[in-house]
Amino acid sequence: MAMESKIVAGRAYPRGRFPHIKRAGDYLFVSGTSSRRADNSFAGAEPDGQGNVQLEIRVQTRAVIENIRAILASMHADLRDLVEICTYLVNMDDFAGYNQVYAEFFDEEGPARTTVGVHQLPHPHLLIEMKAIAYKPAAKL
Repeated sequence: MAMESKIVAGRAYPRGRFPHIKRAGDYLFVSGTSSRRADNSFAGAEPDGQGNVQLEIRVQTRAVIENIRAILASMHADLRDLVEICTYLVNMDDFAGYNQVYAEFFDEEGPARTTVGVHQLPHPHLLIEMKAIAYKPAAKL
Protein backbone atom coordinates (compact mmCIF):
# COMPACT_ATOMS: atom_id res chain seq x y z
CA MET A 1 0.00 0.00 0.00
CA ALA A 2 1.32 3.43 -0.98
CA MET A 3 1.86 5.78 1.97
CA GLU A 4 2.75 9.45 1.63
CA SER A 5 2.44 12.41 3.98
CA LYS A 6 2.63 16.05 2.99
CA ILE A 7 2.80 19.49 4.51
CA VAL A 8 1.46 21.84 1.83
CA ALA A 9 3.38 25.01 0.99
CA GLY A 10 1.35 28.19 1.25
CA ARG A 11 -1.00 26.80 3.94
CA ALA A 12 -0.87 27.45 7.69
CA TYR A 13 1.88 25.27 9.14
CA PRO A 14 0.46 22.55 11.46
CA ARG A 15 0.58 23.39 15.17
CA GLY A 16 1.85 19.94 15.99
CA ARG A 17 3.79 17.09 14.47
CA PHE A 18 1.33 15.92 11.81
CA PRO A 19 0.86 16.43 8.07
CA HIS A 20 -1.87 18.36 6.30
CA ILE A 21 -2.69 15.24 4.31
CA LYS A 22 -1.76 11.56 4.29
CA ARG A 23 -2.26 9.03 1.52
CA ALA A 24 -2.94 5.42 2.56
CA GLY A 25 -3.46 3.37 -0.58
CA ASP A 26 -6.34 4.91 -2.49
CA TYR A 27 -7.52 7.08 0.41
CA LEU A 28 -6.46 10.59 1.38
CA PHE A 29 -6.89 11.75 4.98
CA VAL A 30 -6.99 15.52 5.54
CA SER A 31 -6.05 16.55 9.07
CA GLY A 32 -8.25 18.97 11.00
CA THR A 33 -8.30 22.19 8.98
CA SER A 34 -9.34 25.66 10.10
CA SER A 35 -9.53 29.16 8.63
CA ARG A 36 -5.98 29.94 9.79
CA ARG A 37 -3.87 31.47 7.05
CA ALA A 38 -0.16 30.93 6.36
CA ASP A 39 0.63 34.20 8.19
CA ASN A 40 -1.23 32.87 11.28
CA SER A 41 -4.13 35.31 10.90
CA PHE A 42 -7.66 33.91 10.64
CA ALA A 43 -10.23 34.38 7.90
CA GLY A 44 -13.51 35.35 9.54
CA ALA A 45 -11.85 36.98 12.58
CA GLU A 46 -11.64 40.71 11.93
CA PRO A 47 -10.92 43.53 14.42
CA ASP A 48 -13.79 45.99 14.69
CA GLY A 49 -11.79 49.13 15.62
CA GLN A 50 -12.97 48.93 19.23
CA GLY A 51 -10.40 46.33 20.25
CA ASN A 52 -12.83 43.47 19.71
CA VAL A 53 -12.64 40.71 17.13
CA GLN A 54 -15.76 39.92 15.11
CA LEU A 55 -16.06 36.23 14.26
CA GLU A 56 -18.05 35.18 11.17
CA ILE A 57 -18.99 31.53 10.64
CA ARG A 58 -19.77 31.94 6.92
CA VAL A 59 -16.33 33.42 6.16
CA GLN A 60 -14.61 30.78 8.30
CA THR A 61 -16.55 27.90 6.70
CA ARG A 62 -15.70 29.09 3.19
CA ALA A 63 -12.02 29.46 4.14
CA VAL A 64 -11.90 25.97 5.67
CA ILE A 65 -13.39 24.35 2.57
CA GLU A 66 -11.05 26.32 0.30
CA ASN A 67 -8.09 25.22 2.47
CA ILE A 68 -9.24 21.60 2.15
CA ARG A 69 -9.52 22.08 -1.63
CA ALA A 70 -5.91 23.34 -1.79
CA ILE A 71 -4.65 20.53 0.43
CA LEU A 72 -6.38 17.93 -1.76
CA ALA A 73 -4.94 19.54 -4.90
CA SER A 74 -1.44 18.87 -3.53
CA MET A 75 -2.25 15.17 -4.05
CA HIS A 76 -4.00 15.70 -7.41
CA ALA A 77 -7.47 15.39 -5.87
CA ASP A 78 -10.36 17.81 -5.44
CA LEU A 79 -13.57 18.28 -3.49
CA ARG A 80 -15.43 15.81 -5.76
CA ASP A 81 -13.15 13.07 -4.40
CA LEU A 82 -14.31 13.58 -0.79
CA VAL A 83 -16.22 10.68 0.72
CA GLU A 84 -16.55 11.95 4.29
CA ILE A 85 -16.31 15.22 6.22
CA CYS A 86 -16.45 15.66 9.97
CA THR A 87 -17.09 19.21 11.17
CA TYR A 88 -16.50 20.58 14.65
CA LEU A 89 -18.48 23.69 15.64
CA VAL A 90 -17.80 25.62 18.85
CA ASN A 91 -21.36 26.97 18.86
CA MET A 92 -24.25 25.01 17.36
CA ASP A 93 -26.04 28.35 16.90
CA ASP A 94 -23.65 28.73 13.93
CA PHE A 95 -25.07 25.61 12.26
CA ALA A 96 -27.37 27.50 9.85
CA GLY A 97 -24.59 29.78 8.57
CA TYR A 98 -22.19 26.87 8.23
CA ASN A 99 -24.82 24.79 6.47
CA GLN A 100 -25.59 27.63 4.04
CA VAL A 101 -21.95 27.94 2.92
CA TYR A 102 -21.46 24.16 2.89
CA ALA A 103 -24.33 23.94 0.37
CA GLU A 104 -22.40 26.27 -1.98
CA PHE A 105 -19.82 23.48 -2.38
CA PHE A 106 -21.76 20.22 -1.88
CA ASP A 107 -25.19 18.75 -2.49
CA GLU A 108 -26.81 15.41 -1.62
CA GLU A 109 -24.30 13.66 -3.92
CA GLY A 110 -21.40 15.04 -1.90
CA PRO A 111 -19.51 13.43 0.97
CA ALA A 112 -21.11 11.81 3.99
CA ARG A 113 -21.08 14.35 6.80
CA THR A 114 -21.10 14.55 10.57
CA THR A 115 -21.29 17.81 12.53
CA VAL A 116 -20.30 17.83 16.18
CA GLY A 117 -20.53 20.58 18.79
CA VAL A 118 -17.30 21.00 20.77
CA HIS A 119 -16.32 23.05 23.80
CA GLN A 120 -13.39 24.78 22.09
CA LEU A 121 -10.82 24.58 19.29
CA PRO A 122 -7.05 25.31 19.45
CA HIS A 123 -7.50 29.11 19.17
CA PRO A 124 -10.29 31.35 20.54
CA HIS A 125 -10.87 32.91 17.08
CA LEU A 126 -11.82 29.55 15.58
CA LEU A 127 -15.51 28.74 15.24
CA ILE A 128 -15.09 25.71 12.98
CA GLU A 129 -12.65 22.95 12.05
CA MET A 130 -13.12 20.16 9.52
CA LYS A 131 -11.32 16.92 8.76
CA ALA A 132 -11.98 14.90 5.65
CA ILE A 133 -11.40 11.64 3.81
CA ALA A 134 -11.12 11.42 0.02
CA TYR A 135 -10.93 8.46 -2.33
CA LYS A 136 -8.44 8.98 -5.16
CA PRO A 137 -6.97 5.76 -6.55
CA ALA A 138 -3.22 6.07 -6.96
CA ALA A 139 -3.45 4.38 -10.36
CA LYS A 140 -5.63 7.26 -11.65
CA LEU A 141 -3.06 9.97 -10.89
